[in-house]
Amino acid sequence: MTIHKEGFKIIAIAFVIWFLVNAIVFLSFPNVGWSIIISLTLTTVMLFLIVQFFRYPKRNITRDDNAIIAPCDGKVVVIEKVIENEFYKEKRLQVSIFMSPLNVHINWYPISGRIAYLKYHMGKYLVAWHPKSSTENERTSIVIQKERYSVLVRQIAGTVARRIVYYPHEGDKVKQGAQLGFIKFGSRVDLMLPLDAQINVSNGEKTKGGVTVIARMPN
Repeated sequence: MTIHKEGFKIIAIAFVIWFLVNAIVFLSFPNVGWSIIISLTLTTVMLFLIVQFFRYPKRNITRDDNAIIAPCDGKVVVIEKVIENEFYKEKRLQVSIFMSPLNVHINWYPISGRIAYLKYHMGKYLVAWHPKSSTENERTSIVIQKERYSVLVRQIAGTVARRIVYYPHEGDKVKQGAQLGFIKFGSRVDLMLPLDAQINVSNGEKTKGGVTVIARMPN
C-alpha cells in the first residue's frame, strides 16, 4: 500500500505513540498478560486506521474534455440549484460529496484549465452534511476556468477534519485528474457547475475521485 505524502508526519507520530504506550503498559504490568494484549490490540487498530486513511491508490484517471469528474471519493449528498454568492453571484448547479473517515481523502481536479480564483476562508467546524457548512465552515474556494465555462471546487472542513491542504496558486494551469489537495480526517467537497451541465450521478451514489463522471457539458 502506497502512503500519501500528507500522512508521513502523522503516521510517524502515531507510531511513536504506539511504541510508547505499549512500552509503558509492558513496564508497568509485566506480569499481567491481558493488559499487554488489550494495549497492543487497541493501539494497533488505531495505527492501522490512521495508515489506511492516508492510503494512495492507483487510479485509471478519466480524461474527457466534456466531462466533469469527481474531485473525491465519497457519497453524493446534494444535487440542487443554488445562488453562489462568493464568485459567480448567480445560480449554479451544486453537487456535494460527503467524505467519511474511511474514504481516500485525496482531492483531484474535475476539469483541466486555469486557476482563475482561489481563496481560503477561516470558519466554523459544523458537521460536513450541515447545509450551512458550505458557507460557514473552514473552506477553500477554487475556480478552474476552461475556454467555455468554469467550475468552482470548494473543500470544506468538518467536525473532525480541521486541516485542508490545497496545492494550486491563482493563475496556475492544471490538468484534469491531477491532485488538487487533501482534506484530513473526513469532510466534504462541493462543485458549483454551469446550469447547462448534464448531471450524471444521483443522490446517495458513491463516487470514485478522478474516475466517476459527475456531469457532462453540452458540445
